[in-house]
Amino acid sequence: MSKRIVINPVTRIEGHAKISIYLDDQGEVADARFHVTEFRGFEKFCEGRPFWEMPGITARICGICPVSHLLASAKSGDRLLAVQIPPAAEKLRRLMNLGQIIQSHALSFFHLSSPDLLLGWESDPAQRNVFGVMATEPALARGGVRLRQFGQTVIEQLGGRKIHPAWAVPGGVRSSLSRVGREQICQQLSEAKKTILETLTLFKKLLEDFQEEVHIFGNFPSLFMGLVGADGTWEHYDGCLRVVDSGGNILGDQLDPSNYRDFIGEAVQPDSYLKSPYYKPLGYPDQTQHCRLENGLYRVGPLARLNICDRIGTPLAEIELQRFRQYDMGNSSFFYHYARLIEILTCIERIELALDDPDLQSHHLRARADVNQHEAIGVGEAPRGTLFHHYKIDDTGLLTYVNLVIATGQNNLAMNRTVAQIARHYIHGPQIPEPMLNRLEAGIRAFDPCLSCSTHAFGKMPLQLQLISAEGQLLAECYR
Repeated sequence: MSKRIVINPVTRIEGHAKISIYLDDQGEVADARFHVTEFRGFEKFCEGRPFWEMPGITARICGICPVSHLLASAKSGDRLLAVQIPPAAEKLRRLMNLGQIIQSHALSFFHLSSPDLLLGWESDPAQRNVFGVMATEPALARGGVRLRQFGQTVIEQLGGRKIHPAWAVPGGVRSSLSRVGREQICQQLSEAKKTILETLTLFKKLLEDFQEEVHIFGNFPSLFMGLVGADGTWEHYDGCLRVVDSGGNILGDQLDPSNYRDFIGEAVQPDSYLKSPYYKPLGYPDQTQHCRLENGLYRVGPLARLNICDRIGTPLAEIELQRFRQYDMGNSSFFYHYARLIEILTCIERIELALDDPDLQSHHLRARADVNQHEAIGVGEAPRGTLFHHYKIDDTGLLTYVNLVIATGQNNLAMNRTVAQIARHYIHGPQIPEPMLNRLEAGIRAFDPCLSCSTHAFGKMPLQLQLISAEGQLLAECYR
């Protein structure tokens, strides 16, 4: 008889999820699934709100990446007003997004994933956490904390607070960067750059010990999607979409993000609150065990951004990008960790260059208008990948429709492929040592999923209702 093994909860990720492993009669893995078990539904309860409020509301979707929602929402607002925001406002928004990427990537690598890499998959679960890293690698742990603090300093000096800044608004931003704020950022730049360069050196040494994981953790052909500049340079705030396959062939380029519905479909699976976007021209992926190039499964985020860009655009990060590509492992989700570190470096370099721009102290920060469009789509690159905010409003500016296409959702199909691949490699029989289960969780952690962002209603919402007696007996059960 087949057997189901459940990992619940998946640890060291943002949000609530579980993994189900299905064994056949011979004890081999027949399938493995990643289930997101929490539901929030921001899309629905935002209906009826004035679109002016949306940047502040949607920033509260997540405490890890509030800036990403703040900016995507404000960009939708810009389009509803049909205005071109002042150049200083765009530069300031870009600066805040760079800080957001740094602090989020630092959290993912140092706090959530480094315990596996530094302490080992087989280490004591009670010690395999950030406190264990602090005990064994105090200098590295401190560097990670300080690096995240640097990203938060950028956000705070622009928006007035580290989390949920109500700063970007339709038409621009509320305030510029003060001279005092600029000095505080400058004072931390040197330490931040030193930390990330040392961490990159360490990670490349660690790769020598993790060749098995590199080849097993989500190493399969897929598409990759993200924003690039007009010249193909790495982009994080604006630009057009590019889709490439695993061989680096460009399938779609200079795609207008406002037309995302032409090439991104959104499917629903009955065992998860996470939507499953796919690339429409190649269709919804089949459910066989074999990954094929001719299907619409795609990945977003730092790995995808490095795979699709022609260049990264800053000197030190460009050197690291070329080294990254020499490994020829851009299909491996394990390399999300490597890509995050390179992105932190380019963000630091870009901040360093931006701080000398006098526009950051400009007072011309906002274009003002009334409702001029009834539908708009704002798009940017969140730390975890491309983020879409799609709004429709009435004549008074009240929202009648909201659709959020979140990066973690776009990685959903790839995460399911990843846990199935890892499970089939490591699990043979009903007795599964804890380190093997930890590897399954680590496969998910490589994507750094943000589940609070990505759980929304779409189509028919799955619901299971159980009536349990005081003695723990199941009395009745129904599904919708």
